[in-house]
Amino acid sequence: MITTTHILKKKRNEKITMITAYDALFAKIFDGEVDMILVGDSLHMSFFGESDTLGVSLDSMIYHTKAVCNGAKESLVVCDLPFGITQDESEAVKSAIRVYKETKAQAVKLEGGVEVANIVKGITNLGIAVVGHIGLKPQFVRADGGYKIKGKSDKEIEKLFLDAKALQDSGAFCIVLEGVKSEVAKEITNLLEIPTIGIGSGVDTDGQVLVWSDAFGFFNEFKPKFVREYLNGASLVKDALKKYVSDVKSKNFPNESESY
Repeated sequence: MITTTHILKKKRNEKITMITAYDALFAKIFDGEVDMILVGDSLHMSFFGESDTLGVSLDSMIYHTKAVCNGAKESLVVCDLPFGITQDESEAVKSAIRVYKETKAQAVKLEGGVEVANIVKGITNLGIAVVGHIGLKPQFVRADGGYKIKGKSDKEIEKLFLDAKALQDSGAFCIVLEGVKSEVAKEITNLLEIPTIGIGSGVDTDGQVLVWSDAFGFFNEFKPKFVREYLNGASLVKDALKKYVSDVKSKNFPNESESY
């Protein structure tokens, strides 16, 4: 089983791979192929069909994390803490404890920097591993007025550095950098002693993460610039489905060998 110690040792030695999963079926396919599996609150969009991640509940995150842990036995599993949890330190700590008690996840992830440093410290002091998340933060999309790239101004760059250092000092073992200008992400990665996982932040982070439905062509509502599509999944499934429908209607399925 990949542990947080393994991830820390990859810093400056080997690129870290992470992908999302929301169920046991895909977790089992991904298991051992990637270093980390993230049960992201992105499930509220790609799995549930909502327009943002804000409405997902802690119960839903725990449910899906249980499913992923049933499928993943080698990769390190991370559970996102949903929107609203980190507004109160006591509530955040209780939520992290619930994740650890009710699932086999090895870590929790939360969005924010300096403003959540005390929460990260409170969680890690209990022996719960934390992944930080700064830059473009999907849970802040309404306040930010959309999905906006970070690190374009001196003020934003200074905030990113302060956030990254605060998360490291508070005990986070790695940090997701989302939608950060590539040159800034590179500087942050070089500054920190813990790994950075990039998404839309260039090639110089310590690793990369993608949402599985983006990477494999199942989410067609829009395609972010940073996504590379490795499979035209939706078209392949539709073609197979059409063949199934055709076989049923033509009485080609089931045949004699497929019948009792």
